[in-house]
Amino acid sequence: MRFDDTLKTVLAADTATPFGAQATWRQLVDLVGRGPRSVDPQALIRLGELRARVPEAVRLASARALEHARPPRALMMVFLDDSFAVSAPLLRTARLDADDWIALLPSLRPGQRAILRHRRDLPGDVVRALDSFGPIDFVLGDSSPQPALAAAAPDDPQAMRGMRLPDGFLALGEAAFGSPPLDAATGPFRIADVVARIDAHRGAEGGRIERRSRRRVRGDIALFRFETDATGLLRWIDGADRAPLIGLSIARPSALAQTDGGVIGAFRQRAAFRDARLEIGGVSPVAGSWRISGVPVFDPRTGRFTGYRGNARRPRAEEGIPRPAIAADSLRQLVHELRTPANAIAGFAEMIDTQLLGPVPEVYRGYAAEIRRNIGDLLGAIDDLDLAARIEGSALSLSPGRVAVRALVEHVVGDLGPLSALRGAHLLIGPGEVLADADARTLERLLARMIATVLSAATRDEEIAITLEGGGEHAGTVRVDLPAALRGRSLDALCAIEDEVQDGSLLGTGFAFRLVANLARELGGSFAVEPDGLTLTLPVADSDAMDRATPESR
Repeated sequence: MRFDDTLKTVLAADTATPFGAQATWRQLVDLVGRGPRSVDPQALIRLGELRARVPEAVRLASARALEHARPPRALMMVFLDDSFAVSAPLLRTARLDADDWIALLPSLRPGQRAILRHRRDLPGDVVRALDSFGPIDFVLGDSSPQPALAAAAPDDPQAMRGMRLPDGFLALGEAAFGSPPLDAATGPFRIADVVARIDAHRGAEGGRIERRSRRRVRGDIALFRFETDATGLLRWIDGADRAPLIGLSIARPSALAQTDGGVIGAFRQRAAFRDARLEIGGVSPVAGSWRISGVPVFDPRTGRFTGYRGNARRPRAEEGIPRPAIAADSLRQLVHELRTPANAIAGFAEMIDTQLLGPVPEVYRGYAAEIRRNIGDLLGAIDDLDLAARIEGSALSLSPGRVAVRALVEHVVGDLGPLSALRGAHLLIGPGEVLADADARTLERLLARMIATVLSAATRDEEIAITLEGGGEHAGTVRVDLPAALRGRSLDALCAIEDEVQDGSLLGTGFAFRLVANLARELGGSFAVEPDGLTLTLPVADSDAMDRATPESR
């Protein structure tokens, strides 16, 4: 039997510095989130102490690192008590037992329960429990001034009318006094009338829940038709249950619906598409893989683009093999188990290098600095593996927005200054700008990996030019020159290189190029290799002129 003191080691770490506090937070979240179901109370206490000192961006990153995991209920409570942005990733993807979800529901805020209502993979008991919160979550608050409860005379029923409890919910007394008055012919007010109305409401609500439950257990659907609005959201469904589909987008990938780059590219050009891939998450009858075809629709009077009409069918046996989600989950589990000790080593090496606990001989400080550099490379490789696993398991979360690509390129080139000096090569950024419609964090990671891999193959005094071109209203390009060592090879040849790039990627040149190509596809763009350069094509932000296009102009 082996004794594991990893948690005690992390709890004993110094958190006086901002870096120490952030590193301890990340390590504790990894250990508790991927560890046994029983949670050490000391770990939860330490997380509560550190939360105010850890930036929200770091807390959000640690929450996103647990996406699609099975965190303990106690750790979920730590994130649910945090801001809405920090708790949202876990609410969208965490996999808990039904009993755990039901126990958490009363402590959730209405907005947090709203996220759960959009999930299609929750157990039936959890869905029914969520439905029971409907009258509370959907009530409209009254912002008008209300008299204080203590100010009213307890024996004055008129003064009690219209009162609301401090939390905004309707008091039982108001429900009774707010009932329609009865005239003299009808008789005095009776409590039985209110009870009858409550029973009728519960009966109707129970019938609706039962009908929704029956719809969820229907057989598999093989074909359905759809229509979207101008933004790509599904607004009409025929041939399948509407609940899991209405509101999903074919133009913007999400945790519940993933489309391939062909659909996204066709949507931006207002062009037809055929037999494109669509993956729908959850456990509803429409969950799984689909092949969709659609044609653009334009208003005959104004020529404005109004959306798509099309159909979806289940893929045939010869149209591909299901994605190995189980293998991807196992890889992500391994990645998290590697990241925790690597972060701990980096933290202790920094304490030695900075002499945080006292004077350290120069030779040992040099060793600690070398450890920090090596651990940085290792953490970069671990992050690349995690990113590849997310792509493979259709678990990559994207938040598209308007991104100035030149600023990202300049930031990446600045970070690669030490590598450029080591190789003796020069990175030159030409004029031009691209305003892309993409997830900024993912795009920055793509650019960093692409440029670093190219730079690591360069020789002394080689110049690598980076050119940005807007490319019109639908796409922009980022072109990076290839060094002499990589010129003349195809994309397949570059992806087949198996090596360990010094100061580039520990996983090798081939893995880096495969990762870049997959990330480009996930962002709705493409990655191409020319004899002397690499070209990354990105979708640009929509323009008003695009919406006014007519079928003839296409």
